[in-house]
Amino acid sequence: MQTLEALTRDARALANGDIVLSAPETEVARQLQICNACRYCEGFCAVFPAMTRRLEFGKADIHFLANLCHNCGACLHACQYAPPHEFAVNIPQSMAQVRGQTYADYAWPPALGQLYQRQGLTLSLALVAALTLFLVLGAVLQGGGVGALWGADLGGNFYSLFPHNLLVGLFAPVFLFVVLALGMGVRGFWKNIKPATSGVDVSAPAAAEATDAVLRLKYLDGGHGDGCHNEDDAYTLKRRRAHHLTFYGFLLCFAATSVGTVYHYVFGWAAPYDLPSLPKLLGAVGGVMLVLGTAGLWHLNRTRHALHGDAAQKPMDLGFIALLFLVSASGLALWLGRGTPALALLLCLHLGAVMALFATLPYGKFAHGVFRTASLLRHAVEKRQPNPIGLGAD
Repeated sequence: MQTLEALTRDARALANGDIVLSAPETEVARQLQICNACRYCEGFCAVFPAMTRRLEFGKADIHFLANLCHNCGACLHACQYAPPHEFAVNIPQSMAQVRGQTYADYAWPPALGQLYQRQGLTLSLALVAALTLFLVLGAVLQGGGVGALWGADLGGNFYSLFPHNLLVGLFAPVFLFVVLALGMGVRGFWKNIKPATSGVDVSAPAAAEATDAVLRLKYLDGGHGDGCHNEDDAYTLKRRRAHHLTFYGFLLCFAATSVGTVYHYVFGWAAPYDLPSLPKLLGAVGGVMLVLGTAGLWHLNRTRHALHGDAAQKPMDLGFIALLFLVSASGLALWLGRGTPALALLLCLHLGAVMALFATLPYGKFAHGVFRTASLLRHAVEKRQPNPIGLGAD
């Protein structure tokens, strides 16, 4: 329940036409005022140098800084004002709560922003099961009976069960919607935070710096190279490595699909492809990396200290990790299962997992990579401008 002071402040802001902060945003602003007076953590990540360029924190500033935070936990364990201190400064947890809010605030279409609050492990697995069942029924009807699912002679060719054009018709619209929804969402986010981060357009050096930070996951090193914190105050690089495996595994799998598309439409080389073809090499390596990375992220998420994040978002996190694992594991199983009686069932499971991942992509944990990249880019631009208050280190 809001205090009388908070209600009075909100009423005054509304009367003046100002933007009212939500409870999580107000809490971040409170904690950042304390951090701005202390500044012990300036060297840990990009958040604190960006913080020193501000004396007040409006909604756009808070959204920018929350998505700039990589939730490494370094500041929490270094903070003299962290719980149980009466100031109760917990930047990782407060930032995580605001990040979750920004995903919903900038969702496109706006009405679907509520899906972020409903994403979870159970929903993700149920969606995979439902889509797999749908494909199984389709295969049975098309193949003339249950025999189409086990032991059917497909000759190792997936398209014998589901024609290529049918799969394109199913997946292409979903993929295009994902791109549109995420693009419109980050466009709104960018439009909001740009004036709060100097308003200057992106330069080539700024773009190069942000790209380097994204590709290296620079700010998951804890600010000193020894890594993040997870279940306690010990440093570990496990989270950074698991993210690297997941990130690059996903990119390699996407590259495999893209190369396969070029093979099919440009050169007329129809799938399936065998080793040592480029799509198969990219897919196999990417699939293994994705399995290892998501398994690591699952373990780290389950064992992470409760003060490091927003407990309300844990189901969404685990749902996304589970979908990525299922996609990669079923893809590898499908490859290994070619020529076996289980091929049709494995194909239905894999396609169901991929479709579930695509369907939830714009309204799940995947958004954090898009919004964080935008924040890193704005930070790289802002830091190249003169400090507007002439304080702190740039």
